[in-house]
Order: sequence, then structure tokens, then C-alpha cells
Amino acid sequence: MADKVRDVMTSDPITLASTETLAAAAKQMRDADVGVVVVTDNGSIAGLVTDRDIVVRGIAEDLDPFSTALASCCTSRGVVTVTPDDDVDHAMRLMREHAVRRLLVTEGGKPVGIVSIT
Repeated sequence: MADKVRDVMTSDPITLASTETLAAAAKQMRDADVGVVVVTDNGSIAGLVTDRDIVVRGIAEDLDPFSTALASCCTSRGVVTVTPDDDVDHAMRLMREHAVRRLLVTEGGKPVGIVSIT
């Protein structure tokens, strides 16, 4: 049984600058077969964008996916993070407490993985 976040996380998350477009993120997600991208702003973590964010906050709001920057659909309000050495139970509690389906795994302030509820 997995004890640590590193045992259950997806490594090497896709990161894109907040100035990249929704279409660029969608293509990266498709190519990597993932549903989330880490959004950065000048090297710092700005938030997460999911495939659902692109659809609901972007396309459904009539935003042009080829010119709209990720920053406009980014889930930036307090990205919940864990470290690879945190216990899986702790990660699960955070997911429930913050009602999120994904946690960003960071090490030294840099994104190193994603933990998903699935």
C-alpha cells in the first residue's frame, strides 16, 4: 500500500506560462493524455488549469482559445500543495477539506507532480 505522495503522484507535470493560450494548453493535455497544466508566472506557480476549466471558463464563455491567455482561466485562488514526502492520508484530507480533485506536488517551490483523486 502506498504511504507517501511520491508513490501515487504523476511525475513531471506540464507547465506553461500564464501568457500561453487555452489552445496551447489543450494541445499539451491531449499529447500527454493529462487533464491539468501547471500555470506559471515569471517562474512562480500561478495556478492550475484543467480541461474542464478550458471548456467552462473559456469556450462556454465565448473566449477565443487561440488568443485567450491561460491566466484568464487559471484556478489561482490558493493552489493546494503537498510534498512528495507527505503521507497519502494527509493528501486525502486536504482534498476533502478544500474540495479539490487534484493537488500540486512541489519540492523546493517547484512543481514535481500532481496527485489526482482518481
